[in-house]
Amino acid sequence: MPWSNQTGGGWKGGGGPWGQPPRGTGGGQPPDLEELLRRSQDRLKQVLPGGGGGGRMSPVGLVALIVIVAAFVAYNFFTFRVNPDELGVVLRFGEINRKAEPGLNIRLPYPIERVYTPSVTRVNRVTIGQVSDDRLGATAGADVPAESLMLTGDENIVDIDFSVFWVINFTEPTGTEDYLFNLEDPEGTVKAVAESAMREVVGRSNIQPLLTQARQITETAVQELMQETLDRYGAGILITQVQLLKVDPPADVIASFRDVQAARADQERVQNEAQTYANRVVPEARGQASQIIEAANAYRDRTIAEAQGQAERFVKIYDAYRLAPDVSRKRIYLETMESILAGMDKIIVDESATGTGVVPYLPLDALTRGATPSPGANQ
Repeated sequence: MPWSNQTGGGWKGGGGPWGQPPRGTGGGQPPDLEELLRRSQDRLKQVLPGGGGGGRMSPVGLVALIVIVAAFVAYNFFTFRVNPDELGVVLRFGEINRKAEPGLNIRLPYPIERVYTPSVTRVNRVTIGQVSDDRLGATAGADVPAESLMLTGDENIVDIDFSVFWVINFTEPTGTEDYLFNLEDPEGTVKAVAESAMREVVGRSNIQPLLTQARQITETAVQELMQETLDRYGAGILITQVQLLKVDPPADVIASFRDVQAARADQERVQNEAQTYANRVVPEARGQASQIIEAANAYRDRTIAEAQGQAERFVKIYDAYRLAPDVSRKRIYLETMESILAGMDKIIVDESATGTGVVPYLPLDALTRGATPSPGANQ
């Protein structure tokens, strides 16, 4: 039977199919009709004319009594109310018959039909790692190490407290029915699944990301894993949020862990300083290297251009020499001597002349230099 796993539903704990009344607005043992009629008759005798003298009831009073009793029975045995935040599920002889929307609805009397009215819009909360209710014998908010201590993927222990928010997945066609009849303890199931999912996600993670930037990633991973598991169970539950309340190392080693964190912070600081220095020095070195390479390329290009120019000049001179060897040879001699003797004092000797053979000449350049006034001549 689909309702045999629900406490108080079906035959379980009820001694038979007509044993326990259903949970919700449709339950409760029917009142004693004889006692109800007797009390109603006594009240009508006092209200209706001729009813207080202890005689027989008048036909009008009897009709009124029958109408009142019929209305009372119809209201209590054939109708039920579904509140705005609820959804009614009607069972007929233990089988799901229909759903009832919020408002006043009609049903057959118990035990033919029974009604469950779970609150489908209420957001439920389950806390793992902390006592969420002081009625459990401990102060609310106290740690529960058996639930909160978990082993990470890098073999460290972390203390995690978190909350899970969930609702009945009434948007699915059979979500409400699955919630009512597939789970005996929905809250306990959600708590067990949440703890299992968190341990699996933490077991795949390192402790450092869990304590710093991976909180949102962890919450999302746990929520998805929980939803997948509950859907596989057919629980009819929708996980709306997973919220990490505390992620710390165990209290016994928190001082040593803080020392390790400080050392890691110093390490990161030194690495950042070194990276900053590298970012400043490396571009400068690259700039100097580029400058040297550009200078070498320029020198290479200039040298090649000069060599090519000299080669072309020699080729042109050679071409001219082949056309007129004597003239070219004499011209080359004169140009060579001009370049050699241009910057020195010269004495011309004529070997064919008699005497010393020195040929006098007028050095015009010397006269030009001598005619140049000195800086202090006009003072």
